[in-house]
Amino acid sequence: MHARFVRSTAVAVAVTGALTWAPAASAQPSEPNSSASAAPAETPAPDAGSVEITTKDTAGDALPGAEFLLLDSIGQEAGRGKSDAQGKLTFPDLAPGVYRLKETASGSPLHEVVADQDVIVTPGATTRLTITDPFKAAKVLLQAKDDKTGKLLPGATVNIGAGDSTLLTLTTGAKGTASGDLPVTSGKTQFWVKEIKAPAGYDLYKPTKTFTAGPGAPVTVTVTNAKTATDPKPDPSDKPTHKPTHTPSTPGTPSSGSGENTPTAPATGTPDADSSTPAAATSVGDSTSKAPVGSLAHTGADATPWLIGGAGVLIVVGGGVLAMARRRRADESTDDSSES
Repeated sequence: MHARFVRSTAVAVAVTGALTWAPAASAQPSEPNSSASAAPAETPAPDAGSVEITTKDTAGDALPGAEFLLLDSIGQEAGRGKSDAQGKLTFPDLAPGVYRLKETASGSPLHEVVADQDVIVTPGATTRLTITDPFKAAKVLLQAKDDKTGKLLPGATVNIGAGDSTLLTLTTGAKGTASGDLPVTSGKTQFWVKEIKAPAGYDLYKPTKTFTAGPGAPVTVTVTNAKTATDPKPDPSDKPTHKPTHTPSTPGTPSSGSGENTPTAPATGTPDADSSTPAAATSVGDSTSKAPVGSLAHTGADATPWLIGGAGVLIVVGGGVLAMARRRRADESTDDSSES
C-alpha cells in the first residue's frame, strides 16, 4: 500500500511539475441554477405602474368592502377587487396608459357609489386615488294642512336646509303634497323647514320647524296654515230707502254741534226739498213773510240763502205795494180837483 502511494505521488509530480495536489475532475454534470432561471418571470417590467385606492365616506370613516373594477383602454378587465378593513385596494403591475375605474358596490347599505372616472398610470409610479362615497339621500314628503280641518292645501312653498344653506325647495301640488331627495352628511342630520309662500286664502306659517333624517330613510314634514281673517264686505244692493231722520232744533236756537257736520232737518222728517217753496206761503199785501206751515226756519250756514232770498222777495213786494199806494193817491187827488 505504501509503495503504490509513492508511485501515485511521483506521477502527480511528474505531470504537474509541482508539489501540489491537483483536484480530480468530476464526471458529474453541473445542476442548473433554478433561482437564476425564475428571476425574469417574477420581476415586473421596469416601466409598469400601479393604482392605490382609499375609500371613505363624507364623515371621513373608512369603507371596507367597496368593490371596484378596472378596465384598460380597449375595455378589457385589468383588475378587480375589494377594499380592506382600512378601506384600501391596490392594482399592481399595470402597463402605462389610461384606465377606467368603476365602483360596483359601496359595501354599505347607507352609502351610494361614485361615478366612473379615468385613471392615468405612469411608468414606475403609483397613482393614488381617494374615493368618497356619499350617504344615500333621505326621502322627504311635504304636507301642507288647514290647521282646523286638516285638509291638504295646494300652493304652499317651503325651503329645507341645514345650517345656513338651503338644500331643497318644495311646493305642494294639487293634492297638497310634494316630495324630494334631501342630501345628508352623516348617519343622523338635523334640518330646518321654513314656509316662504302660503296657500291662497291662508296666512303664512311663520315659525321655523326642525327635524332629523337619516341616509335613505323616509321622513314626513308637515306645515299648518290658518285661514286669513277677512271682514264681511257690504252688500252693494243693501242701500237705504230714505234719508235718516234728524232731531229738529228749537226755532230761533242754533242746533247743537257743528253746522257743517250736523245739518238741520224739518221736524216732520220730510226731505229738505219740501221746504223749498217759501214764496207760495207769503202774502203779497203783508209786509211780513210768514213761515211755511209744518216747517222750521233754517239756522246757521244752511239758512243764509233762504234769508237772503226771503228779504229780496219782501223788498220787491214792498216796493210794488208802495208804488200802487202812491198811484192810488195821485188818482184820488185828480178826481178831487176835477169835481171842484
